[in-house]
Amino acid sequence: MLMRGDVSNCISVMRLLWKYMDKMRCFRKRLTIPFMGILITCLLFVNLYMEDGYVLEEDKRQLRETSIQQLNSERYVHTFKDLSNFSGAINVTYRYLAGSPLPRKRYLTIGLSSVKRKRGNYVLETIKSIFDQSSYEELKEIVVVVHLAEFDLAWCESLVQDITRKFAHHVIAGRLLVIHAPEEYYPVLDGLKRNYNDPEDRVRFRSKQNVDYAFLLNFCSNLSDYYMMLEDDVRCSKNFLTAMKKVVTSRKGSYWVTLEFSKLGYIGKLYHSNDLPRLARFLLMFYQEMPCDWLLIHFQGLLAQKDVIRFKPSLFQHMGYYSSYKGAENKLKDDDFEEDSFDIPDNPPASLYTNINVFENYDATKAYSSVDEYFWGKSPSTGDFFIIVFDKLTKITKIKIATGTDDRQNDILHHGALEVGQKVIGTKKGKQCSTYITLGEFKNGQVEAQEIEHKITFDIECVRIVVTASQKEWLIIRSISLWTTQPPNQ
Repeated sequence: MLMRGDVSNCISVMRLLWKYMDKMRCFRKRLTIPFMGILITCLLFVNLYMEDGYVLEEDKRQLRETSIQQLNSERYVHTFKDLSNFSGAINVTYRYLAGSPLPRKRYLTIGLSSVKRKRGNYVLETIKSIFDQSSYEELKEIVVVVHLAEFDLAWCESLVQDITRKFAHHVIAGRLLVIHAPEEYYPVLDGLKRNYNDPEDRVRFRSKQNVDYAFLLNFCSNLSDYYMMLEDDVRCSKNFLTAMKKVVTSRKGSYWVTLEFSKLGYIGKLYHSNDLPRLARFLLMFYQEMPCDWLLIHFQGLLAQKDVIRFKPSLFQHMGYYSSYKGAENKLKDDDFEEDSFDIPDNPPASLYTNINVFENYDATKAYSSVDEYFWGKSPSTGDFFIIVFDKLTKITKIKIATGTDDRQNDILHHGALEVGQKVIGTKKGKQCSTYITLGEFKNGQVEAQEIEHKITFDIECVRIVVTASQKEWLIIRSISLWTTQPPNQ
């Protein structure tokens, strides 16, 4: 440690230099830069090492221990050496245990990481559910990547034999890949920080899991447009890809980082594939800090998605009974899961307008979203409206609108009509159609119209909710659900 005497010596050196420069005026300009360098260096030493400075002994001890740990681990340096290039791929050489990537990009990559469990193994059932619940057309748009994140190579080889025997057709077709990241690419997994008072083996388990997922994400970053994370003990709903595509299309033009199709853990989380390199590095940088599902919340917040965007019904269900951590019982179930999710509404891209006085930030768009949110307006009057104007002509087959909520059952539309229109015009209050046809009246705050394509001869450009009698209660439009005759992106 540099003591006060050393600081005095440093100041004395500076004074001698200054006297010397006074005598050598002709060289003052040349010496200015070296002198400033010495001055800054001395000041830095003074600031860092004075006994009453800002760096405490405990902090310095931790820094030394961290430095020693990093220097003593070649694997740590090898894995993290290129973190400065935050958007690039991580330098990992993967082993292909089954299959190989095809040159054509798919729409969706489904990734899952699996390790040897003490009790039970569900990865074969999960893969089977993915393929069984997808149509032939859907299978053309997906690729499933299984990361066997286990250091027991004999176990890996045994499981690969089972996978290739049971799913040979999908491996040959390029729809199923099995990969392995060698142990030497992993960072230090022992002696990590025990955050949240977790026991050491729990810290090791969750820290390794973060790295497992990071390596999986890194591998999948260029295989498709979107990436869906599943766990290795999941059951899928029928035609989940078609349902998911409807949701993605309905969010076109809006910003999102993560869309959630299950409320459990790291199941059913959807990302843009171009975000995967950043997410992989994020998990690596903070792998020992907290579990992966907590890190994901921080990641989407850092990328400016403030709120969770979760959709109902859930498309994926947790089916494992025993956890991969010590074989403990895990009975978690998603009560929003539906086995047949094909009837999810389309809600094609549109603009929304209303002249009802909006309460706070419960704006019109929230009634049209598939997420758990709603429009809330102050007491509407006769003639007030809520209009949906589609971006393009749309063939609507079914409309269902619900108002009020369980805790605000009086905030329904007591008297109103559902209309559809054509010929969009611009007005001072926004766009709307010039002509409308009534499809039905609200009853108990609900309205539903089916087989609309047989009742309406024109392509619909607007859907309008009209208040037919004033009410003192406020109005919540909880959900507006529309179904079209074809996927809205076609």
